[in-house]
Amino acid sequence: MSVANAKLSVLKPVIPYTGSIPGGLHLGEIIIIQGTVPANADRFQIDLSCGGSTRPLSDVALRFSPCFKGSPCVRCNSLLQESWGQEETLQQLPYKRGAPFETIILVHHDAFKVAVNGTHLLEYKHRVPLNRINTFSVSGKVQVQAIGYIPNSAIYSESGDLSLPYQGSILKGLSPGQHITIKGQISMYPHSVTVNLCNSRTDSIALHLNPRMKSSTFLRNSYLNESWGQEERELVFFPFSPGEYFEILLLCQAHQFKVAVNGLHLFEFKHRVQDLSAIDRLEIMGDLELMDVKLW
Repeated sequence: MSVANAKLSVLKPVIPYTGSIPGGLHLGEIIIIQGTVPANADRFQIDLSCGGSTRPLSDVALRFSPCFKGSPCVRCNSLLQESWGQEETLQQLPYKRGAPFETIILVHHDAFKVAVNGTHLLEYKHRVPLNRINTFSVSGKVQVQAIGYIPNSAIYSESGDLSLPYQGSILKGLSPGQHITIKGQISMYPHSVTVNLCNSRTDSIALHLNPRMKSSTFLRNSYLNESWGQEERELVFFPFSPGEYFEILLLCQAHQFKVAVNGLHLFEFKHRVQDLSAIDRLEIMGDLELMDVKLW
């Protein structure tokens, strides 16, 4: 995952590193740590804490500590009023000495969700209110190339990559004024591409986009209450070609979606789901190579 769209990026910090989290930590935000484990590493730790005081010690909401000596594991704990709580130990270590890594910490409503190198590792239930967490630290034997704080409007893919079929979480649902950009390349011998904006809890589809290459049609629809709605297919021109690069821009407005491809407006689609915040999943599949997905 790129740190390019982070609200703050810290590049090549000197370890040990302690810094303020801009604006504090909020529900739905993501922290990305990209680095390398030295060949002689015994352990390192990542702390999310409530300030940087050493006398008295600030409360630590999450200490995440990969350990390489003895039985390799990951240890998690919290410090409250200078007293450590009950340690949670995972007898699994996805980090390797001498190898690069990417750690992603997702701030969920009831827990931190941690993924390493694109694979979910663990959940750690909150023991400290999120509104108290304002400081990030890294220490121990580790080299860090970048730390990024991604706003809660980001699309988060649990797979950590852009492989198909793609599924990304829109962390706080959609709201008017937001854009989604999808960049990719159509396959040389394509049949169709599908883009869905869904509700993950009900599997309903608020917006179904389905350009079909052989017939040069661009279908739009919704799947609500286990039934497809009225299909829309009016089109001024068909914007996709085999083997060609494309950029889809989806603009969410108060009453409709507006869709443009390669900078040219194509059509509007009136909302059939009125609670836009319930639209919390993006799906992409079909005959394409996916290059980039962003929400802004």
